[in-house]
Amino acid sequence: MNIQRKELLITSFGLFSLFFGAGNLLIPPLLGYNAGENWFLVTIGFMITAVVIPILGILAHARLQGTLFDFGKKVSKSFSIIYCILIYVIAVAIPSPRTAVATHEVAVFPAFGTSPLLTSSIYFSLVLIFVLNRTRILNVIGKFLTPFIVLLLLAVIGIALVSSEFNTGVSQSKTPIITGFLEGYQTFDAIASVVVGAVIIVSLNFKNMSVEAYGSKRTLIRKSGFIAGLGLFVIYAGLIAVGAYYSSDISIDSGLSNDMQRANLLRGISIASLGEFGNTILSILISLACLTTAIGIVAGTADYFKGLLNNSKTVYIISAVLACVFGVVVGQLDFNSIILVGVPVLLFIYPITIILILLNVLPEKIATSLVFRTVVVITILFSIPDVIGFLSPSEGLKLLTKYIPMANYSLGWVLPAFITFLSVIIFQRKKV
Repeated sequence: MNIQRKELLITSFGLFSLFFGAGNLLIPPLLGYNAGENWFLVTIGFMITAVVIPILGILAHARLQGTLFDFGKKVSKSFSIIYCILIYVIAVAIPSPRTAVATHEVAVFPAFGTSPLLTSSIYFSLVLIFVLNRTRILNVIGKFLTPFIVLLLLAVIGIALVSSEFNTGVSQSKTPIITGFLEGYQTFDAIASVVVGAVIIVSLNFKNMSVEAYGSKRTLIRKSGFIAGLGLFVIYAGLIAVGAYYSSDISIDSGLSNDMQRANLLRGISIASLGEFGNTILSILISLACLTTAIGIVAGTADYFKGLLNNSKTVYIISAVLACVFGVVVGQLDFNSIILVGVPVLLFIYPITIILILLNVLPEKIATSLVFRTVVVITILFSIPDVIGFLSPSEGLKLLTKYIPMANYSLGWVLPAFITFLSVIIFQRKKV
């Protein structure tokens, strides 16, 4: 159970970097900007879905020490296979290309004026090189890239806060905690936790570190998860606070798309705190943070399909290449378009992912197969109205959701899932 400090730091930095990508950097400042005086309440909601749930996902991985398939196998093997395929397709189709788009819009285009096709082609070529040399992923990201990213982030946030006058604007949110909770979906951190957690497991299984026993791996992953979670908490809270405190100093055009608002706000904060040099720092920061996340997503996807098809190295390579090609194609869209496409997908898959994470953290005596099946089914049923309501709201649906608690906040699944969970536990105990 002796874990070297070096291994702990490398794994912690690796986890943080695989989490921290495009949305993680661009979303919090605008969230704080719009929250104004209520930025702290928004932060609380945001931390639930962007930090607490993802770290619980890492703790579940520490316990299972398998693949994403293990998260849903207690529901059924068929469900778990379908869920895994959905997760990896979503990861490759939305958050992975979004990292390339963010790099292009914030870092590359303002400086060079190049096309999205050129940016995404070079970007995913680099991703592919890292993924095909996956035995070095954790070491390279943990030793070199992440410490640099963290130092840059802390410098920007620290200088920005010291330079601000601590004046906030009027809040534009009526329900700040719920707004923060739902905005946390857009970071994809819960999905990232089940995807990159598997990457960490596989990376440790390559035995390029001195961690082999189940107990040692579990301790290492758990400690690393808490350290990475603490890092995410500090960075997110700092970015939200900076956005709130600069709301009276920086004006962003409300007529612009959300992606341009996010980019302009972050650029404005960097320049206000670091001068024109802030643009250069921001470009480097965006590029590195996005690249490491894309590497984790593509590696995780390739790992899964490799395991699904007899641990074939050829399948790993083909999956990685296809994921990168798909990233280049989707990378031609703008950041906001990708977010809009992702909203209905997240409203459906995020509740299921949250439930699976929570159930896998609980002791097996409580989270039995019956609990898994019933709670997941109820969660799916009560998530469907949220998706339909976003895509095609109707009077009939509004009447239906009127009787579902919190449905008007796209959280209609929460109470039914909780009641089902308690009911099944009581039923099982009486049966015994």
